Amino acid sequence: MNTERIGELMGAFFVLVGVACAVALVIGLPTWLLWNWLMPELFGLPVITFWQAVGLNLLCFILFRSVDFKSKK
Repeated sequence: MNTERIGELMGAFFVLVGVACAVALVIGLPTWLLWNWLMPELFGLPVITFWQAVGLNLLCFILFRSVDFKSKK
């Protein structure tokens, strides 16, 4: 592997990490703010951290996504 190819791969990796961080911020921040604004006062639930909000979004995605196993493309 030449150094140009390694540089391209490293650049692509850093772009991917940056996009993942941006997605986590865009998805986690509203959940975190809304949870900490509503849930402790309405239901007496604890305040959560930003990363717990990101994990909560991931858990909801896994549990509640719609999967169509019959569809063949």
